[in-house]
Amino acid sequence: MSGRRPVDDLLDIMARLRNPDGGCAWDLEQTFQTIAPYTIEEAYEVADAIQRGAMGDLKDELGDLLFQVVFHAQMAKEAGDFDFDDVARAISGKMVRRHPHVFGEASARTAQEQTVAWEEIKAEERADKAASATGLLDDIVPTLPALTRAVKLTRRAARVGFTWANATDVLAKLHEEVGELEAEVRAGHTAKARAELGDVLFVCANLARHLDIDPEDALRETNAKFTRRFGHIEASLAASGRGLEEASLEEMDVLWDEAKARERADEAEARPA
Repeated sequence: MSGRRPVDDLLDIMARLRNPDGGCAWDLEQTFQTIAPYTIEEAYEVADAIQRGAMGDLKDELGDLLFQVVFHAQMAKEAGDFDFDDVARAISGKMVRRHPHVFGEASARTAQEQTVAWEEIKAEERADKAASATGLLDDIVPTLPALTRAVKLTRRAARVGFTWANATDVLAKLHEEVGELEAEVRAGHTAKARAELGDVLFVCANLARHLDIDPEDALRETNAKFTRRFGHIEASLAASGRGLEEASLEEMDVLWDEAKARERADEAEARPA
């Protein structure tokens, strides 16, 4: 296989794995539906490697994600729908269309101008497609993470003026929704509380959009913070020969506050003078 493009080798490996004559039984059993969760998982692992700044891991995770693309393309080829080259041609054409300032006659754009133009070109592409979707929001993928989809839904609606004027207005709505959630919780209405909690999260996604913050990134950072601080609780208890089950909530709260104080001290020390 020497002298060939590495992607050609990968395509051949995938075809062999899916070959009924001597291929892998597990790979042969897979469908688009069974592979989709792995594709999503690999994309998250790419994001994790980027967040950690682990370039070696990023190389490996990008390979795993590429393998997912090759896997789907192979199954589509077997069904006579398309193949990997068709996928590459489609994305190449899309990138050229969406960057007329690079590949066409349009004038140079700033990053912000390109973001606006990108959405406009996408809207034109949607309008040119056969009318399988009729509403403004119909083509926003329902399987996206819920917070991400909420941002996309509200960003699309904002393009036609259906949005709050500013972040202060969104905060006022958030306070209103939290009040409604609190009322249902106090009344013991679990089903209604569930709906109100959804409203609170949706407004939080709106707030994130107004502040130009990715809510998934913000929550990931908070998850990491929680993990660090809880790890401090575990380590502190272990140092005294005890486990979590032997500590009271009050003791754990004290250790949590200790972890918080240490983090703040470390941040203050790292801040430039």
